[in-house]
Amino acid sequence: MIFRNRLKKLVVGTDHAGYELKEHLKKVFPELPWIDLGTNSPTASVDYPDFADQVCQQVSPPESVGVLICGSGQGMAIRANRHPHIRAALCWSDEIARLARSHNDANVLCLGSRTMDHQLCEKMLLTFLATEFEGGRHTNRVDKLSKLPK
Repeated sequence: MIFRNRLKKLVVGTDHAGYELKEHLKKVFPELPWIDLGTNSPTASVDYPDFADQVCQQVSPPESVGVLICGSGQGMAIRANRHPHIRAALCWSDEIARLARSHNDANVLCLGSRTMDHQLCEKMLLTFLATEFEGGRHTNRVDKLSKLPK
């Protein structure tokens, strides 16, 4: 497992909607090297872009990867992908999590707490951490993702 073998930090951030899922994942996988950047309450409304920025500033693969959780996961993914070194993937199935890593070399997993159950999120997290980037024909494509369009 590429990430799990070299993973020194699993940086997680959520808004209020993602708080319960974040706490669930940390409880189910206490052996993972969680760095929890908040939020710390499901009741106080907060702005997800602030937490996405904090997480992305600490992600430096392969030693660290990120997990961002909000209601849909979409807002976190949009904000995270504005950081040039981030390839955030909004995942909704185990297969998408595997492909995000193997084909896109994603380094931040985005989850929607209001759109999927906890068990699916557990499985996607493990798949994301265990899947290695395939390289090969995907390398050139991933390199193009960091370039601005003409």
